[in-house]
Amino acid sequence: MKNVRKAVIPAAGLGTRMLPISAAVPKEMLPIVDLPAIYHLVEEAVLSGITDILIITNRGKDAMEDFFDLSPEYEAALREKGRTDELERLRKIAMMANVTFLRQRETRGLGHAVGRARAFVGDEPFVVLYGDDIMFAKKPVTAQMIEAYKTHGLPVAAVKPVPPALLRKYCSLKVEPIAGEERLYHCTDMIKKPKEGEEFSDLAILGRVLLEPRVFDILDELPPGAGGEIQLTDAMAILARTGGMTALDYEGVRYDLGSKLGFLTANVVRGVAHPEIGEEFSAWLKEFVKEL
Repeated sequence: MKNVRKAVIPAAGLGTRMLPISAAVPKEMLPIVDLPAIYHLVEEAVLSGITDILIITNRGKDAMEDFFDLSPEYEAALREKGRTDELERLRKIAMMANVTFLRQRETRGLGHAVGRARAFVGDEPFVVLYGDDIMFAKKPVTAQMIEAYKTHGLPVAAVKPVPPALLRKYCSLKVEPIAGEERLYHCTDMIKKPKEGEEFSDLAILGRVLLEPRVFDILDELPPGAGGEIQLTDAMAILARTGGMTALDYEGVRYDLGSKLGFLTANVVRGVAHPEIGEEFSAWLKEFVKEL
């Protein structure tokens, strides 16, 4: 079994739920306190042992490339002012992994975006971190998936139980518990955006999957699914039916950065924990809540 060292982050969406700001700023670059949202996905991958990351982008998202690049202008200004800590922080971000970028050109669904990563992935297993989903956990969710993959040797889907209304927006997995394992299931089928009565279970994929390169052949032959797009869930359903997948009920909290509420919630959580402003922000927040 090959080590999992590559990750793909699809980030080509328009971010219409975050309008009007997303018309001018890529939603992936919106700040969680003082770091853009996309940073947290890259950091999770790096902390999980990933060394090579491909971010799938689209027009108007050059700011992401700039952020993960060295900045001679800022370095010179910070060096002149003696702000060496900030200088080193910027350099660490630029050097934290081999981050490359590829344009999707046409936004034809998540499956189409992942299919663009074939040359980058080669013959290795890889992780897909959905661009809208930030997860905070003691052990990174990506690391949890890699551990499950090493144990069971099957592609892995990170899942959570969700209310029926959300199953209509996401997907539903057909699963059986794995004997002797907590939070792990064997998945043999799944359905994208099931109608009432079509659900297999209340478990849905939320934000992370670990796949093997055979998924690319499936994506190449896959007809358009929901919304006329190439759906990654449809490809994973074939994987589940023809060999199975592991479903991991991961430990951690997910924030939907494609929504205003998820974005604000993540900012509050990270603001309270921030080493520079956390104490002062927490004190202000306690007083503010009293007025609600």
